Amino acid sequence: MNAMTFVFLAALAVALLLESWLWRRQAAHVTAHRGEVPGAFRDSFSLEAHQKAADYTLDKGRLGEIERWLGAAITLLFTLGGGIDWMATAWSATSWPPLWQGVATIVSFMVVAQMLDLPIDIYRTFVLEQRHGFNRSTPRQFAVDFLMQWGLTLALGVPLLWLILWVMDGAGQGWWLWAWAILMGFSLVMAWAFPTFIAPLFNRFTPLEDEVLRRRVETLLERCGFHSKGIFVMDGSRRSGHGNAYFTGLGNNKRIVFFDTLLNTLDHDEVEAVLAHELGHFKRRHVVKMLLVSATITLAGFALLGWLAGNDWFYHGLGVSQPSNAAALLLFVLVTPSLSLFLQPLLALYQRKNEFEADAFAAEYAKASALVSSLVKLYRDNASTLTPDPLYSAFHYSHPPAAERIGHLQVGG
Repeated sequence: MNAMTFVFLAALAVALLLESWLWRRQAAHVTAHRGEVPGAFRDSFSLEAHQKAADYTLDKGRLGEIERWLGAAITLLFTLGGGIDWMATAWSATSWPPLWQGVATIVSFMVVAQMLDLPIDIYRTFVLEQRHGFNRSTPRQFAVDFLMQWGLTLALGVPLLWLILWVMDGAGQGWWLWAWAILMGFSLVMAWAFPTFIAPLFNRFTPLEDEVLRRRVETLLERCGFHSKGIFVMDGSRRSGHGNAYFTGLGNNKRIVFFDTLLNTLDHDEVEAVLAHELGHFKRRHVVKMLLVSATITLAGFALLGWLAGNDWFYHGLGVSQPSNAAALLLFVLVTPSLSLFLQPLLALYQRKNEFEADAFAAEYAKASALVSSLVKLYRDNASTLTPDPLYSAFHYSHPPAAERIGHLQVGG
């Protein structure tokens, strides 16, 4: 044990206790307001729907609390408990080249971590989501998705890991800058390829068939100066009753996607307003700005890792006896969530600002009243609480709370 050990344990404890305290605030606030629909929603939200949202929020939060403590235990198991050290030592005893030993160590960690998380994922899908009427997946579908995700992770992740470890080994002290550039390049390629090559592996995307709605959407796109590869409906109902809409892709490979569950709920004015909101993110360059924010944070992270990886005390303080590039990556991934917790409110504040801007854009190019009614339906159908704790939402909500967001639209409209 050294100073790094105590810094890590202190950061982990502070993060864990802070998150638990925030959750207790959230639970108390939601419970206290469960018996009455907020005034702004009394004409559009039944008490039964409001209570369902409260109960769903509380159930998700309780599961999140279990995940949090389990995650802390797993982190300690892999670090000070010697898990990473044991895996690295085991692979170093093989005749594989050192670079592939590092890749195997990281993949082994990923497999073990995923297996430890699997019971929680199964419970979330087949107990929690099922209890609240959202789950549409079957055990077979769940298993197929799990295997496909892992196949894709290995097919894309192993070459990326090999390349980053190769750069760490041979690019000198400035390796972290090259590694960052590789990761950013990979992320941009994946963002471009996702709508055409990856998403169709998991869902079926069909062109929007409603001619009246399609013409309205195309007219809106022309007014906004947005060009895409098409307007598609995704069979989200195969797995979940939740509804959503988004646009995805970069450059000339952009797609607009509606969940089929969303189209079954909203009328044409409301669909147009939701799409206008999504287009607002594009026209206000929120996607590019978030990419730049992410790239800056990632660059700072790699610079910090570049410094830590060159110091033996970093490894020894976190339970690794023999320094290695693979161990440095794994330790950094395990340690940084505790240290970055306090960035969450700033990022959430920035994201909520973007949501307000996208709402204002939607109110300009569609009906603000239609966006309000669509949001109310989405809150209701997705069982989103109308009464989150303000401090909890400041840390965890990338979208403004319901009352604040709708109040903004009504004043602006």
